[in-house]
Amino acid sequence: MITPLVDDPFTFGRIAAANAISDVYAMGGRPVTAMNLAFFPACTLPAEVLVDIFRGGEAAMEEAGVCLVGGHTVEDDELKYGLSVTGLIDPARVVRNNTPMGGDRLILTKPLGSGIISTAVKGEMAAVSQLEEAIAWMTTLNRGGAELMLECGATAATDVTGFGLIGHACEMAGQGDVSLRISLDRVPLMEGVGSLVADGMVPAGCYRNRDHYTAQLATAIGRGDLLLPLFDPQTSGGLLISLPPQGAQDFLRLAGERGIFAVEIGQVTPRMERAIVIA
Repeated sequence: MITPLVDDPFTFGRIAAANAISDVYAMGGRPVTAMNLAFFPACTLPAEVLVDIFRGGEAAMEEAGVCLVGGHTVEDDELKYGLSVTGLIDPARVVRNNTPMGGDRLILTKPLGSGIISTAVKGEMAAVSQLEEAIAWMTTLNRGGAELMLECGATAATDVTGFGLIGHACEMAGQGDVSLRISLDRVPLMEGVGSLVADGMVPAGCYRNRDHYTAQLATAIGRGDLLLPLFDPQTSGGLLISLPPQGAQDFLRLAGERGIFAVEIGQVTPRMERAIVIA
């Protein structure tokens, strides 16, 4: 469940639904059914707003092949919307979020920056093109990447959402025998994110993520602005996927052929002093 990131109710519904469905894709599953969950301030917003939100959610569900089977709406002071999603997967093919193998390559399927751009929109500092790009990514389903990672033998995967890239990378490294080495210059960002950070358009969640996860981070770059996008809380972010070297090559090749965004951003190494190393 999320609060609105955009003014248009239909678009908000699409973003929230794509965000919820992504949890099933991140495990390699196929989403099947969903229930609408809405908290709606009926005293301050017309019912037509809720109808448009549901229409947007239904559009995302239809694209994902998900059947809406019901839902629940309650009156609340703050507007919130999301889905309860049920999916199917062969238990032998579940892709977990903390099982990468040493030598694997790391692939990211969406650029970062939706949280920073959303903050800039609230501060009236974002260009129209930046908002349009953020919406395009937040409404893009992770379906293609999820299907492809199964084809290519992914060893681990997670979707990048509220804890930012570093938070979810720490989750992937876990307490095991590996660390994740990420190349900063390979991490894709949405248009103008660096400039927005320099202008102070950084969400509070970004700083909270940085404060919490810095202890698990090794870098010679320090705590400067260059690292802030890596902590940016994403909504409906991409998949962070760990694949064996040949599987990563196949993934990147097939992603290019199928029009799926994919960038190799690092690799899995034997456990080092910290869980995450930024180079």
